[in-house]
Amino acid sequence: MAAEAQVAEHAEHAAPTAGEYIQHHLTHFRSHEQNGIIDFSVINLDTLFWSILMGVLGLWLLRSVAKKATSGVPGRMQAAVEIVLEMVDNQAKSIVHNATSRKFVGPLALTVFIWIFLMNSMDFLPVDLIPAIWAKIYGAAGHEEHHAFMRVVPTADLSATLGMSIGVLLICLYYNVKIKGAGGWFHELVSAPFGDHWALYIPNFLFQMIEFLAKTVSHGMRLFGNMYAGELVFMLIALMGAVGFSSATGITMWIVHILAGTGWAIFHILIVALQAFIFMMLTLVYVGQAHDAH
Repeated sequence: MAAEAQVAEHAEHAAPTAGEYIQHHLTHFRSHEQNGIIDFSVINLDTLFWSILMGVLGLWLLRSVAKKATSGVPGRMQAAVEIVLEMVDNQAKSIVHNATSRKFVGPLALTVFIWIFLMNSMDFLPVDLIPAIWAKIYGAAGHEEHHAFMRVVPTADLSATLGMSIGVLLICLYYNVKIKGAGGWFHELVSAPFGDHWALYIPNFLFQMIEFLAKTVSHGMRLFGNMYAGELVFMLIALMGAVGFSSATGITMWIVHILAGTGWAIFHILIVALQAFIFMMLTLVYVGQAHDAH
């Protein structure tokens, strides 16, 4: 019995398999246990925490740069922010032609770009750094450390990216009504794109609803898919390093892990910035379309 107890204890504390390691890192710290595949009552607390933190950090960063801005030779941070601001402003002017709308849409696009860039950048942190810290805190609170789930890349959570895309949809609906009027927009829903004829009202309306749905889903899915894949690649690279540490013959794998991690991190800088830019541009495009008549 003592030997069986030792075996059971050893199995309990044995290192996780590759599948278990990835599954652990892909599990959210939730408000409560999820019931079934879809449970809208569950809140991913880690996504909520890190997205709010990055939002606050982005606002603080922009505010601090604005307070310290000078008309002379700008510092590096001011120059970087001015470059981003000019880029967003130029894109907003070229897409949204209503000057009054741009007073809101321009700052919105800038906020979206900075916020998503910061959330995406959480992927550059070592895969096990924050989860390991959280496990110690969670364990000190009297819980089992292997249940300490923590995901730190909010944009790798579909609920977050779809939430942002739904927010963009609501803004588009608002401008459709504001610019065209409730009656004008409803008439557009039933008269475009096939033509203003009573026999085409239902096909037109269905087509418009499908278009709104497709744009919203693809807007959120594109960002989620790229960041989720990037997060998964970092985990696989981390597993290669674990092989190197666990075996004397795995030194080659450890070296490959260093080279692959460095190369992917450098390439990921482009992905992080590009996905933030694409989401911002689609936001401007969809809002711009809300101003145009079919």
